[in-house]
Amino acid sequence: MSYDFFNKVAVITGGSTGIGFSIAKKLLTAGAKRVYITGRSIDRLEKAVDHLGEKAIAVVSDVASISDLQRLKKEIENYGDRLDIIFANAGIAETNHFEQTTEAQFYKIFDINVKGVFFSIQVLLPLLNDGGAIVLTSSFVAHKGLDHLSLYSASKAAIRSFTRTLANDLKLRKIRVNALSPGFTQTPIMKNGMKLDDAQIHALIEYAETTVPLGFVAQPEDIASTALFLASDEARYVNGAELIVDGGLTQI
Repeated sequence: MSYDFFNKVAVITGGSTGIGFSIAKKLLTAGAKRVYITGRSIDRLEKAVDHLGEKAIAVVSDVASISDLQRLKKEIENYGDRLDIIFANAGIAETNHFEQTTEAQFYKIFDINVKGVFFSIQVLLPLLNDGGAIVLTSSFVAHKGLDHLSLYSASKAAIRSFTRTLANDLKLRKIRVNALSPGFTQTPIMKNGMKLDDAQIHALIEYAETTVPLGFVAQPEDIASTALFLASDEARYVNGAELIVDGGLTQI
């Protein structure tokens, strides 16, 4: 199914690679007027814009920094835009061994994955049109107890909770808030965040073939399609929900 985003304006935090980049690409293909993508690496952002074209605007922004988020808001205002959709997608995935976990590790993950999501929405909310949509990126690990992922899993469980409470907080403005929870997905975060080498990624793919009911690891495009559904008018009666896109791993 294709969705109509003609003349819509969206922000995608963490939009330079992986799922965020795929969301941006699909939005522009579906007619979006402008898509703002954020990230911490100017090189990755510039490469993304080279692929996406002139309707994509890159803004260097760390979601853990309130001042960066305010600068993002100012950039959107300078273009004279209001927003129709916020994809609060930026996040990191890192392992931690419980007994050796440091306070610095704790704050790093929660500052980006929890604080970053909360304040991304708070700062950008004045620009979001009534009747708009917010899509938060959670993860299937919020429902699983996987080894050495206690911090990451808890941070994503917080996102699921935000989905419910924000949907209620914003109901008078008819703003829909939903969560997208990917399963195993082959993105740069496997190497950059989880620090998996090629052999480990291959082993994960083989593991998915036997444990995921659909038998494969998703590509970013598979997840982005669901993100567009949640942001589209086709989902106009979907609110406060979580859509788990994991090939059936947590459901069957």
